[in-house]
Amino acid sequence: MNLLLVREYFPTGTNGTLWVEVCKTIELPWQNNQHNVSCVPEERYALQRRVTTKRGVHFLVRDVRNRDAILIHPANDALRELRGCIAPVRYTTGPGRGLQSRDAMQHLRAVLAPAFDHDEDVFLTIKSETK
Repeated sequence: MNLLLVREYFPTGTNGTLWVEVCKTIELPWQNNQHNVSCVPEERYALQRRVTTKRGVHFLVRDVRNRDAILIHPANDALRELRGCIAPVRYTTGPGRGLQSRDAMQHLRAVLAPAFDHDEDVFLTIKSETK
């Protein structure tokens, strides 16, 4: 399974759409891939399903250049709640902000579950929106 994250950059946040359009996303603004303050570089990444006590089922974005522990997990305000991760949201309300992230995460888990359950590779491709 392949996912595509198409981004739009703003000074105070980064918004995107995750295709097969599963949901919208929010991230921190692009800050030259700096740890904890930047969105993820544009590239193709393998995803891994993870389960932890803190986050339940979520996804690890694997092999992000010069970064580690990049996750896809719920958040509605990138500046307050993210440290370089990607958050699914149902609606974006402004740069780096959105609504109903837990609902969007639940939907994303449901969409990806069959691929992970059948040991298929799941990839996320991130690129900029073309104008």
